[in-house]
Amino acid sequence: MNIRDFGAWITPQLERLGGDTGVYVKNLVTGETFMHGEDVPVVAASVIKIPVMIEAFRAAHAYELNLGEMHVLRDEERMPSCGTLKAMHTGIKMTLLDLVKLMIIVSDNTATNIVIRRLGIENINKTLRVLGCEKTTLNRLLFDAEASRRGVKNYITAREMGEVLEKLWRGEVVSREASKAMMDILLDQRLNGKLPFFIDSMGIDIAHKTGEDDGISHDVGVIYTDEPLVCCFVGEHVDVPVYERLMQDAAKMLCI
Repeated sequence: MNIRDFGAWITPQLERLGGDTGVYVKNLVTGETFMHGEDVPVVAASVIKIPVMIEAFRAAHAYELNLGEMHVLRDEERMPSCGTLKAMHTGIKMTLLDLVKLMIIVSDNTATNIVIRRLGIENINKTLRVLGCEKTTLNRLLFDAEASRRGVKNYITAREMGEVLEKLWRGEVVSREASKAMMDILLDQRLNGKLPFFIDSMGIDIAHKTGEDDGISHDVGVIYTDEPLVCCFVGEHVDVPVYERLMQDAAKMLCI
């Protein structure tokens, strides 16, 4: 389905759904684009892990960080919800690159906070500004209860995530080699119940990152059709099962 027809198909469904939804779809060959609520900031959930990964690769490229540096897991670092490190034994050793991969492919929250502390929130945000992101911002660690009580949150927009993903696909983030390495990590994503749900069985790859919380569901990525597509769905204050089904159907419609 071309982008124009896709827009006509999905717009009334988004209007019926309600909530705060942002959609950004771009054909990376023709440049044709569909946007809906693309600049509305929403709570980032785990999509904020993409800029964390980018800063790790930027710091490594600048010789400010060694991705082979070892980290020893401490008890107090364990975070709830997503990931595997919460189940691993105290003292397990991992490289920073291992932590970055876990942060993306299984959305490991323990790994994420370890990497954020190592990089520094201010450095991650500085890199976001260099990438052209004005609204996407990391303001706190994950599961920071005290900051959460004060209303401190992390934010993304559909357009800014789409533009970052396009730069990654084009090899323009950090270096061509680093961009490819990051896209390969995103291609190894194991949480595939949203955008990839139907297209995986069609043999179509997607490099992507999900995010979710109460009333929140996101999936942003690059779909490797004959003419690759950036496809970003972000949603806050939504009926999550309904919105996720719309993501699944949308990806399929874009690929037929």
